[in-house]
Amino acid sequence: MKMRNIKPSSFKTFILPLTAITAGSFWVSLKLFDIAFKRVDYVPETSKEKQQYADQYYKYVDWFHNMPSEEWYLNRDEPDKKMVATYIPADGISKKTVIIAHGYKGNRETMANYAQMFHDMGFNVLTPDDRGHGDSAGKYISFGWLDRLDYLKWIDQVIDHVGEDSKLLLFGVSMGGATVEMLSGERLPTQVKAIIADCGYSSIKEELTYLLKKQYHLPEYPVEPMVSEINKRAAGFGLDSASSVKQLEKNTRPILFIHGGKDTYVPAYMANENYQATHAPKQLWIVPNATHAESFWYDPVAYKRRVQEFLKTYF
Repeated sequence: MKMRNIKPSSFKTFILPLTAITAGSFWVSLKLFDIAFKRVDYVPETSKEKQQYADQYYKYVDWFHNMPSEEWYLNRDEPDKKMVATYIPADGISKKTVIIAHGYKGNRETMANYAQMFHDMGFNVLTPDDRGHGDSAGKYISFGWLDRLDYLKWIDQVIDHVGEDSKLLLFGVSMGGATVEMLSGERLPTQVKAIIADCGYSSIKEELTYLLKKQYHLPEYPVEPMVSEINKRAAGFGLDSASSVKQLEKNTRPILFIHGGKDTYVPAYMANENYQATHAPKQLWIVPNATHAESFWYDPVAYKRRVQEFLKTYF
């Protein structure tokens, strides 16, 4: 059969626009990676919904800085790997310790309200700065995936400090919620008794895809695969591997999921995905009128009561 002659100019007509589209997609992906994954050395302004709680928030921050505390480290003598945390001991001798994971572009100070809540409940409190946040090292934000490996080391430090008879609770909000969910699938020491995850996403890929459509009106393809490849080269992992759902399938610890019913940043259906993936004892509390990471602020008394009820059963 005779091949039809195709002029070189026809290839140019096809290839040049395709090249331009590919280059444009890569540029957009690189820009989004910079915005989403590169560290920032400040805490962005909170949402309009939570600005009404500013006075209360700063009272908690004052408490946080005025409490007797210690600074803890991982890799203290390696500037490029150093991780920093604040340890606030309970008022009396306590074997109960909560490790609190902060949210996206936050730091240990931004978890002051939760730190005080658990301290009032008799816990020692450890609040780390994650990779790429606060006083910890790191060029990139890993959205909990690499952070989970650091939290394994923080757990070991707590056990060394408090004793082999320690009882540990893992707690996190937003990215921190996803962090403890991702941590749940690792081989945890027996001292880790329970987990509370507030508004964590089901996977980095799903969260990025959701925000691409909602905030930037962009399709998943080809942007998400390009961002994933950029992150793989920069931080060492593709977004497909970083899944709360996959980790929760391996979880054996009792877990309480909390989520705002009006959350449009990490939608509440992700809480259901995480809940369904979990085979361990589990509870799900949807706070109907709360937006993203607002469940505590919406009703602190109800929040503390719900946490205490869960701990009374499983901790």
